[in-house]
Amino acid sequence: MGRQLAIQLAGHGCHLALSDINESGLVATQALARQANQSIRISVCKLDVADREAVFAWADATARGHGKVNLIFNNAGVGLSSTVEATRIEDFTWLMNINFWGVVHGTQAFLPHLKNAKEGHVINTSSLFGLLAVPGTSAYHAAKFAVRGYTESLRQELDRMKWGVSATCVFPGGIKTSIAENARADGSLAAIGIDPATSREKFAKNLITSAEQASATILKAVQRNKRRVLVGWDAIALDKVQRLLPAAYAVVVRMMLRRTYN
Repeated sequence: MGRQLAIQLAGHGCHLALSDINESGLVATQALARQANQSIRISVCKLDVADREAVFAWADATARGHGKVNLIFNNAGVGLSSTVEATRIEDFTWLMNINFWGVVHGTQAFLPHLKNAKEGHVINTSSLFGLLAVPGTSAYHAAKFAVRGYTESLRQELDRMKWGVSATCVFPGGIKTSIAENARADGSLAAIGIDPATSREKFAKNLITSAEQASATILKAVQRNKRRVLVGWDAIALDKVQRLLPAAYAVVVRMMLRRTYN
């Protein structure tokens, strides 16, 4: 999704500062963005968003190199599938450092530069799993619910400060990305009726929205200064279910899991 955001932003004529911990993927994204627009400036940085000092250094270097910053997309994310009982604290910390603290680091590092530009936007990626919960992904939910609350509070602060800076929280449903392939999973899923050996493959069937569609939806929401954006019909539908059945939606989740994993 981050790659498609870069390509589409390039198409809109935006200069880009790209970062990724995967250097080969970063170079590939740079090349695709360059194909979309030959005239823009593109800088790249291999970056671990869990490293606060590195993120702040990258933000400062970006502002110096590009003259100003108007948009920051905090989009890095990883997955972890395990029961609450079996989740290793090392894995929980790994996920939170990227999915939550990475958002905090990126937001705080770039806010001063957005403020200086007098026109800017923070775009933080939560998830459909920041709106409702399913079994086997408690750490992921913890991070994505946290991103939701963090960004909603940020937006209210920015509204009051009147800097010309705003914020949008993104709630993607099942997006066709590599997050499922790269997720960590363990055998404890068997205790809740999910076969760990086939869980990734079966979960991938729920990834129904293309990254291109998702990115276009996000950029349109930013242009309209939306507080939040639901990405994909599954996110839209399940958000409504959770609103209508804030406690009983677990019944719907149980039916979905039975259809997916049985």
